Amino acid sequence: MRHDADTKNGVHNMKTNAPKPRGTKNPAPRALCAALLAALLAGPFLGGCGFMGRKDAGEAPPLAHKVVSTAYSQLGKKYRSGGKSPQTGFDCSGLIWWAYSKNGLTVPRRTVEQARAGNPVPRDSARPGDILVFRASHAINGLHTGIHAGANSFIHSPRAGANVRMESINSPYWSDKLITVRRIVR
Repeated sequence: MRHDADTKNGVHNMKTNAPKPRGTKNPAPRALCAALLAALLAGPFLGGCGFMGRKDAGEAPPLAHKVVSTAYSQLGKKYRSGGKSPQTGFDCSGLIWWAYSKNGLTVPRRTVEQARAGNPVPRDSARPGDILVFRASHAINGLHTGIHAGANSFIHSPRAGANVRMESINSPYWSDKLITVRRIVR
C-alpha cells in the first residue's frame, strides 16, 4: 500500500492509493441523499413548526375560513366607491364589512376604523380571515384593506374600474405597503 502526503491550508492528509475491494460502496453519499430527501419531503409539513424559518401562525378557526369563503364568493364583482353589497358592488372596506357581517361578526365599515379593529398580529403570524391594511396612495384616506385568504394571498376590491380579486401579499406592488394585520376571529 502506498501513501501520498497532501498538505492543503496547513492540514496534513494521508491518501491511500490502494484499490478498494470490489463491491464495497461508501454508505455516506447514500445516507446523505436519504436525509436530504426526507427533509425536502417533510419540509412542507413542518413549515408551520418553524422548520422552514416561518413562525407558526396557528390554524385559523372555522369561522375565519367561512369569512374567507364568503369574500371569495364575490370574486369578479365590480368595484364601486361606497359599495357594500353584491348588488351594488364593493369598495375595499365594504367587501370586508359584508363578508364579516354575513358570518354574524361586526367590523367597522370604514378602512380607517378597520385598521384599528380587533387585535394586531405580526405579519408572519397572519392567517386566513385576518384583515390586512396597506398604505395605498390611490385610496381617499391613504389606506386599503383586504382579507387574508391563506398561502400569502388576499382578497380585495382594488379600485375604480377593477373587480374583486385575489392577489399575492408578496407581489412587488403590495409587499412593502402592508402596514398592519388585524385579527378579528380568535
